[in-house]
Amino acid sequence: MPSALQLAHGHPELTAAVLACRKLLHRRAVVAAAASAVPLPGLDWAVDAALLARLVPAMNARFGLAPAQIDRLAPEKRHQVQKAVTMVGSALIGKFISKELVLRLAQAVGMRMGAAQAAKFVPLAGQAVAAVMGYSVLRYLGEEHLKDCVRVALAAHLALPAPQGKD
Repeated sequence: MPSALQLAHGHPELTAAVLACRKLLHRRAVVAAAASAVPLPGLDWAVDAALLARLVPAMNARFGLAPAQIDRLAPEKRHQVQKAVTMVGSALIGKFISKELVLRLAQAVGMRMGAAQAAKFVPLAGQAVAAVMGYSVLRYLGEEHLKDCVRVALAAHLALPAPQGKD
């Protein structure tokens, strides 16, 4: 299965957007890893939900797929985008991100392995395992959403907005 960068190959604007989003994703995944290492039950889930609730809209906006951006498109282009979103099957593109939607996304990855929850109570090694898993889960979810954004942008022949300031 190709990565988001491979999907964007040959499209300089898409490649730049993928790289910018990956940088943002990496920073947020490091925070998720730190939260996963803390031996407080449920803290990692709360942090993941908060991170995803901010990360997904930022990615959407970078690709011109935020609800307000889609609403400003010409009707025929808006229809193309909505058709592409349906074709890709994303529940997070062009939608306002709610707590329920983020939790549904997190559940799609599965119960973040009970072993990771138990592992964080084992000094050092267990916390390291929990941190790696926390990073990996958020990174996976973000990369999958990034692929969806690239697929929609390609399918709808969407012109990307100019990059905003720092995230």
